Amino acid sequence: GQERYRTITTAYYRGAMGFILMYDITNEESFNAVQDWVLQIKTHSWEKTPVILAGNKCDMANERVVQSIEGKKLAEDLGLEFFETSAKENINVKAVFERLVDIILEKMSDAPEDPSGNNTGQANAGYGSQPGGYNKGGTTRLTVNDQQAKGNQCQC
Repeated sequence: GQERYRTITTAYYRGAMGFILMYDITNEESFNAVQDWVLQIKTHSWEKTPVILAGNKCDMANERVVQSIEGKKLAEDLGLEFFETSAKENINVKAVFERLVDIILEKMSDAPEDPSGNNTGQANAGYGSQPGGYNKGGTTRLTVNDQQAKGNQCQC
């Protein structure tokens, strides 16, 4: 994560169903930034959003400065799952995404369903209660705000 992108990234946290937080195993500074990125995720997304930590460039073992055990320990301390990957050599890339999707699907299947069939946005600790979250029913009902329709005025 580069500092110059920090201001635009907060907009992407809302409604995100999961994160892959990646650092470069040949760059200790990127590894040291992981805790700050986790804090950003916790600050700007909902508390149960799954996060996977991935140490990238495992194909560059001769240039490694962050040991695998350090990545595993940090992931364990932060309550994250851990992978080492190589985007260049396509090592574990698919596995990281598949695992994140599996976690998201598990959380979606555990999300309480609104018995009325409405996605009201009321907090029910499930994905459907999050802005941009999953609605188990597969549809969202839109209703007309009578007061706004009568006045026909913009409320922005």
